[in-house]
Amino acid sequence: MSEDKEQCGGCQDDECGCGCGDHEEEILTITLEDGTEVECAVIALFPVGDKEYIALLPLANEEDGEVFLYGYAEEEDGSFELLSIESDEEYEAVTQAFDEILDEAELDELFDDEQEEEE
Repeated sequence: MSEDKEQCGGCQDDECGCGCGDHEEEILTITLEDGTEVECAVIALFPVGDKEYIALLPLANEEDGEVFLYGYAEEEDGSFELLSIESDEEYEAVTQAFDEILDEAELDELFDDEQEEEE
């Protein structure tokens, strides 16, 4: 698995998960179980319970709306590991948290659109 990160020019956070909008998409190339390499945009890093998760959008089939969800563990040296979600219960909790993130993003977008219309 390789990692290509674009750093945000406007925030102080090295992880660049700030949502400031001043940076390019973070792109990861992941290798699937069958050996296929897939370039993915990082949609979100988010906690569920005491674990971290990552949502990835495959760039080749963006219009399909398929999203990959993985556990995410960052190492002390700055590298990270994508972890399989092992149980149905864990997967359900992660998808519910991700759906909440999407719902919040849609509300933020609607609010931004309303503000632009008023100007």
